Amino acid sequence: MGVYEELQARGLIAQVTDEKEIRDLVNNGKAVFYIGFDPTADSLHVGHFMALCLMKRLQMAGNKPIALIGGGTGMIGDPSGRSDMRQMLTPETIQHNCDCFKKQMSRFIDFSDGKALMVNNADWLMNLNYIELLREVGACFSVNRMLTAECYKQRMEKGLSFLEFNYMIMQSYDFYELFQKYGCNMQFGGDDQWSNMLGGTELIRRKLGKDAYAMTITLLLNSEGKKMGKTQSGAVWLDENKTSPFDFYQYWRNVDDADVLKCIRMLTFLPLEEIEKMESWQGSELNKAKEILAYELTALVHGEEKATKAQEAARALFSGAANTDNMPTVALSADDFEDGQVQIIKIMLKAGLIKSNGEGRRLIQQGGVSVDDQKVTDPLSTVSAADFDKGHIILKKGKKVFYKVTVE
Repeated sequence: MGVYEELQARGLIAQVTDEKEIRDLVNNGKAVFYIGFDPTADSLHVGHFMALCLMKRLQMAGNKPIALIGGGTGMIGDPSGRSDMRQMLTPETIQHNCDCFKKQMSRFIDFSDGKALMVNNADWLMNLNYIELLREVGACFSVNRMLTAECYKQRMEKGLSFLEFNYMIMQSYDFYELFQKYGCNMQFGGDDQWSNMLGGTELIRRKLGKDAYAMTITLLLNSEGKKMGKTQSGAVWLDENKTSPFDFYQYWRNVDDADVLKCIRMLTFLPLEEIEKMESWQGSELNKAKEILAYELTALVHGEEKATKAQEAARALFSGAANTDNMPTVALSADDFEDGQVQIIKIMLKAGLIKSNGEGRRLIQQGGVSVDDQKVTDPLSTVSAADFDKGHIILKKGKKVFYKVTVE
């Protein structure tokens, strides 16, 4: 089975421009391909995870990845999948985010000895002459056709800025530039990028008279059709300072039964034969599958040692064992106490378990909070310094979220 057939079997391929050519390129290690990452935060998140895994798979098959950091397009903002305009970032913030991305990507992609490239589109986009761009590139795009793109349709209802309208042209220009500079013959991306990617292949054809190819990968959706990688407290990040290895592990350990095998197939590097054996698993066996998923992905992002610690901590919690060494921790200071007491809602806010006092009150009233296995019933409940006689307390939200609370 070639790598293209494996991608198909794993359910990763959504749309392709020319299946025969793309199959030949990737199966024979002749693809020089790029995936773009706009630096809108200082960490990659689960939404980028599938793209990174795809780059790793294709590089293992002898193809050459180009990780394109959108230092230039990040100044505009992609309207795809957005109902509002993205926050404008400063050049300094964008550069900082780019630096963070490279460190995280190196866990997935081997950049040594020219096996992969990392480039920043600010190197060419920031120096473009506007009149020259209009004449040389703008003439290749039909406004009527652009407006039929799904990414623009969604924004037209609430107002599409001219700034955002240029995003497709910028992304297309990236492909055109990479084709000429590095022989980049393919672009991969999420299925919501299809229109932008077609713009790039068309620009190359019209300007250079040559063929380039595009392939989109399936978006990671749960059984309800919602994008995976979000929690009540926000995105699931790949940076352990933003989402701890334990929380990252727990996110995957807690996926719905209906989603676990799909995630194993699409995201892990386990052999397909091994995954096929899991398809008949039921009941408690699905919990085993979730542990496999959580461990494999945590090891990919954070390394095997941290994945093992996260797994041990999770198992200890669910078995009622006392090992809390690897549990997420929030430390209280003397300033948090008032007359020797601190409200449980205040601790939850500090731990990021809730966003407001109101949310905390509702959660407690619904029976969703406990301290040291004792359910909290009063929203005004407090703990005292004496409750920390063993060095910590265990705060539990719902059935699956635990925090160790200590006092500095």
